[in-house]
Amino acid sequence: MKIRGDRKCKSCGTRWSYYDTGSVACPECGSVQSVGVSERTVHTDSPVELDLTPLRTKVDEMPTDELAEAVATTCREYSRKRGFIDTGRLKPLDETYVAAVELAAVASAFARRVRPSDAAELYLLDLLAGADRGERPGYEAVPDELRAAFGLAMADAVDSYGRDVRTYLDDNPDEHARRLSGRIRDHRKRIEALDGDVDPADANRLMHAARDLGRYIDGDENAAVTADNWLSGLERDRT
Repeated sequence: MKIRGDRKCKSCGTRWSYYDTGSVACPECGSVQSVGVSERTVHTDSPVELDLTPLRTKVDEMPTDELAEAVATTCREYSRKRGFIDTGRLKPLDETYVAAVELAAVASAFARRVRPSDAAELYLLDLLAGADRGERPGYEAVPDELRAAFGLAMADAVDSYGRDVRTYLDDNPDEHARRLSGRIRDHRKRIEALDGDVDPADANRLMHAARDLGRYIDGDENAAVTADNWLSGLERDRT
């Protein structure tokens, strides 16, 4: 959405930036009566951080299925508040966001299973250990029983990023970027149609293609080539 990010409180005159606070309420007096004092700019992100420390401290205290449910809730709350356009500039598809989406999906899948394997529990705990720092196990480590959750998580992250990419391209046209975006969307829909049950390597390729598309839009011409390479790898696997 387009907003006037620089605000001025009608009650006390305080000026602040919505981009910094994520709120229209005055940080000084709490009034919600304010006016925009800048041009409208596309902005979809919010100032939110993912902190999994409190949940990590409960690893030895809570049953793992209950911990998984709490982890999934925390990660979903974080990802719902995130966006990728900051004051008109397209941000990267960052690893912390991808890790949060993956952890939410994996934790939910783990909590639903009657008898999850030791491998699934280890993968969940490995994700929990570093997701808020943007650290994830490699796709090669995904257990078979979490394969669909991983695939859907990558598709979900790509979908969220793709929506902001298309919004950005509406105001900043680039036909090559638009074509790459369309190819990414086609592959994402295929993964969703298969309920995520694809080779984790393919889901990983799709996520990297979306990330490199963002890098290309941000000015890295070489990233268009790498995005195309990721997509070509997916297309070769289907032939």
